[in-house]
Amino acid sequence: MNANASPLLEVHELTRSYDLPRASLFGPREQVHALRGVSLALEAGKSLGVVGESGSGKSTLARLVMALDTPTSGSVRLLGHDLHQLDPAALRAARRDFQMVFQDPYGSLDPRQTVARIITEPMAALQRANQAEMRERALEVLAQVGLRATDIDKFPHEFSGGQRQRIAIARALMTRPRLIVADEPVSALDVSVQAQVLNLMQDLQQQSGLSYLLISHDLAVVSHLCDEVVVMHQGQIVERGTPAELFTQAQHPYTQTLVNAVPQIAPGLARARRAARRAA
Repeated sequence: MNANASPLLEVHELTRSYDLPRASLFGPREQVHALRGVSLALEAGKSLGVVGESGSGKSTLARLVMALDTPTSGSVRLLGHDLHQLDPAALRAARRDFQMVFQDPYGSLDPRQTVARIITEPMAALQRANQAEMRERALEVLAQVGLRATDIDKFPHEFSGGQRQRIAIARALMTRPRLIVADEPVSALDVSVQAQVLNLMQDLQQQSGLSYLLISHDLAVVSHLCDEVVVMHQGQIVERGTPAELFTQAQHPYTQTLVNAVPQIAPGLARARRAARRAA
């Protein structure tokens, strides 16, 4: 990256605390700290993995990056703009540059709507195209994700889990975003289908210059796609590095536990270890 260029995404000292119910009527209100001063940066065209167990704060981070929640303190800057300081109209306009793919390919698609209606929703919300233009764009993105033009008028129940996640990716692509936040995008899929979806995401990145913020509990998954990985534990980043570095030189005990939990045949593991040997 050009030394004078700014990262696509900058997260600075991000903190999010939630109030707990009072233990008694007049007692103090305690808080749970989901994020504690998280900072990271993502360059255009790159992928950053965020790994951690349930409760580590990674999904809270995803919601704050997507401006679906408000931080207690800190900032999220995309293309130089602090998303949480934008007024509602400006934030709506900015959303064309960042979209999200959710974990559950069954729950994230409205079963009462056709594929055409589902994937054109982001463009319709921006109100920047008519019906004919949106349908034409929908056919383009369906082809990009490996689905047929005849699929556009079908309903979600007519597809497999992997195909549904391709529909969700197509929906995210509609506005030609710069950043896609993917929260556990393959964890609900069979292992063979996981590899297909990850390969698709990699191909789309190479074709369109996309950046990914990939949230996962699985180091093997992020090693398949990501240039850099941050490891989160109890709301903080405890380690960061390339997948090869984390697989072979993990320093923090929690990262070592995650590495030891990865099956030897996991996607990306052999590649990461080969890269580490070449670099040594």
